[in-house]
Amino acid sequence: MAETVAAKRAPSGFRISKRVLPYVLSLPALLVCIGILIPFFTAVVSSFQRYRLSQPWARKFNWGENYLNFFTDPSFWNTLKISLVYAGLTVVLELLLGLAIALLLQKRSTVNNFISIMLLLPLMTAPALAALMWKLMTNPGFGILSYGASLIGLSDFRWASSPSTALFTVVLVDIWVYTPFIMILLLAGLRSLPTQPFEAAALDGVPRSFVFFRITLPMLTPYILTATLFRLLDSIQQFDIIYAMTQGGPGDTLTVFQVEAYLNFFQATNVGRSAALMIILWAITYFLSNLFIKNWLRLRERARGEA
Repeated sequence: MAETVAAKRAPSGFRISKRVLPYVLSLPALLVCIGILIPFFTAVVSSFQRYRLSQPWARKFNWGENYLNFFTDPSFWNTLKISLVYAGLTVVLELLLGLAIALLLQKRSTVNNFISIMLLLPLMTAPALAALMWKLMTNPGFGILSYGASLIGLSDFRWASSPSTALFTVVLVDIWVYTPFIMILLLAGLRSLPTQPFEAAALDGVPRSFVFFRITLPMLTPYILTATLFRLLDSIQQFDIIYAMTQGGPGDTLTVFQVEAYLNFFQATNVGRSAALMIILWAITYFLSNLFIKNWLRLRERARGEA
């Protein structure tokens, strides 16, 4: 009898009330949020201060002077222009290449699956390490790419050491590293599309160009927006490839936001200006992410309405 009563008892051990359980489960997310907000608000406060690491005793609030100085600072506008041009070039070229490769590998087969896996190898390489590899390959003295350029008549191609070709070089490295990311997202999107519209178009003898622009592309647009958003936010915050290749040079040719903030912090020891640059970069990324998310939600609502 005693054994039967013991068997009916609730299992022993630590138990959490159902009212407390949601708060316990959300605790890790809360800790991560706090870990993000503390440095963010520290940067906001520092951006409103005249603060140099070499003169910590002179730290005081200047109430927006760091931001006001940007309006008359040519180097800031140069940084803004280079960051937007770099992000635009990399995202557009990677999107076109990634879409082309995904279309070529759309059909499921052993060969296509193997090729798609091999194409992911650059994405598994750390961007800074990839930049150093390309820096060696483009070395004018012994680089294999410099040797290949000399074979086609470009004997004095300077790659990242020349202001006229530095942007081309780092964009090339970025494309090599991140095109597989867009390719794999769009390939997953292509393979998840319903087959009925394509089968009906094939039976009616619809041209392939019409199928692509009127069926494939509209149905793939949410995936394209997702891939573009991720790459745009990453490209406009690019640091490792550019710094590993050129340290922002030659001159100020490649001083994007992250590089400019890094140089201001660690070389000029100007914490206030560096923090202000990062807050402006955050504002740009916040605006772009909201823009893309609103468009993505609009497309999803339209698709639900047409379904």
